[in-house]
Amino acid sequence: MTKAFRYTSSRTGKKSDVQRDFDKFVGRKILFMLVLVVLAVFLVGVSVTFGPLEITVLEVYRTIIQRVLSTDLGMNRLTELVIWNIRLPRIMWGLAAGFGLGVAGCIMQAVLRNPLASPFTLGISAGANFGVSLAIILDFAIFGGMYAVIGNAFIFAFLTSMIIIGISAIKGGTVELLILAGIALNYVFRAASDLFRYFATTEQKEATQAFGQGDLGTFGWSELSLVSLTILICMILVTPKLRDLNIMTAGDETAKSLGIDAGKLRMFVMTVASFLVASVVAFVGPIGFVGLVAPHMSRMIIGSDHRFQLPASGLLGAIILVSSDILGMNIIPPIIIPVGIMTSILGVPFFFYLILTRRREYW
Repeated sequence: MTKAFRYTSSRTGKKSDVQRDFDKFVGRKILFMLVLVVLAVFLVGVSVTFGPLEITVLEVYRTIIQRVLSTDLGMNRLTELVIWNIRLPRIMWGLAAGFGLGVAGCIMQAVLRNPLASPFTLGISAGANFGVSLAIILDFAIFGGMYAVIGNAFIFAFLTSMIIIGISAIKGGTVELLILAGIALNYVFRAASDLFRYFATTEQKEATQAFGQGDLGTFGWSELSLVSLTILICMILVTPKLRDLNIMTAGDETAKSLGIDAGKLRMFVMTVASFLVASVVAFVGPIGFVGLVAPHMSRMIIGSDHRFQLPASGLLGAIILVSSDILGMNIIPPIIIPVGIMTSILGVPFFFYLILTRRREYW
């Protein structure tokens, strides 16, 4: 059998050696994501068991099934209330927020072709923090009532992204301009937030500090449903563009030669990613390193094909954030270390490992 024949599909309908190898490669990627899904489900059951009230993993899953299917599995009423109203919402917030940040970080690193791109490093989180400082310290809010802080966080996080994209669009939409504009706004908003805190009262400082450190336990199921719907819509918008993102990693000139408008595609996916980040950060605060580390981990394991890397980054982000929150709640009980601090503590060593061991190019 000649080499040419082995690498060409035969007329009998049998797959070539190359096709079989490719199918195995894709199968491994799908298997890896299925493992991540199983791990996330297992993590939910285990994480809910931590707390003053002793709860088994079986009781956690029975409560979920009982609630979802509206059936009676004989669960103790107190145990059911603790699981469904107190512990489970926090864990589900961790899964949703981690997934959203992981997906957004993957998109930003793809379109900017920069391993340091993330919602945190591009200033989007700093914009949200600035909006919160305006609402709490200066009493300036776009929306009134209970949505004053959340509304400001969302508006200024999204506004930061729009300023970055607008500056880049005026100057030609290059990667360098997007990154430089994001870094500049990051410093501006952080300096402004620090200035406001200098004149704030003790209560105002505590409130802004609490938001800045990240918190998964502030909101419940209704707000989680809204954020989950936002994540779903953003995934639907980005998914048809994943093949184009693969091509863009080779450079704008290569993309243009294949009929892809790199500038327009970059603006579109950055807008979607920014809306996703703003929606998450407005509720849980500016949690760092998840959107930076999760895409790197998925890229190291399954490669840079964004059709697989995007959902894998989201799943890894969810697992990282939930695991960090579990550690934060149980490492020095009864003190709860904010999840934003824990993600930084866990993320920095991994990032140094990445720097010291990674020898080839990222793309």
